[in-house]
Amino acid sequence: MTVRITTFIWKSTVDILRLAVLWGIVMASPLLAAGNDSEATSAAHDHAAPAKLVQMVRWATQQFIDVNNATAAGYGPFLGCVSGPDHGAMGVHYVNGALLNGELDVSHPQALIYEPSNGRMRLVGVEFILDQASWLANNPSPPVLEGQVFNLIASPNRFGIPTFFELHVWAWRDNPQGDFVDWNNRVTCEGQ
Repeated sequence: MTVRITTFIWKSTVDILRLAVLWGIVMASPLLAAGNDSEATSAAHDHAAPAKLVQMVRWATQQFIDVNNATAAGYGPFLGCVSGPDHGAMGVHYVNGALLNGELDVSHPQALIYEPSNGRMRLVGVEFILDQASWLANNPSPPVLEGQVFNLIASPNRFGIPTFFELHVWAWRDNPQGDFVDWNNRVTCEGQ
């Protein structure tokens, strides 16, 4: 009887382990398939954790896909198309001066970012911009939006403005480096 129970336990354990291995293979199959496509892997990585903020920004800015709606809402081009020092670009920042008031609201980014292409402007992302002095006068720490800490851009800077905090969100164009990285290799200023 002891041999039967031991044999039964052994067979049950082996069957459970087989099921666990099979389940692991089934669950890993989509990941393995995506691994053959580096862009799919990159896109899955980019949008895994930050999807909530990216989706919030898309929802808040969908009316600005048409640049004419942005200008009607008080956004205007600032400094032309910004390209990276050695790779990628940001695009053309359309800034709304009325929103440079030190307030942080995901529904109202201070800048919309467009990529010029064949005489048209394509919305690719946004930038939240907060003056450092104003922000720190009312807040004990740097700004954070949905878990994303803002970058500090010291003065003097290429924009000729005082020290500020900023956060890019590439809501309308995937960025292989991540949704919140300043420079996007998939954005270019060549089409202006």
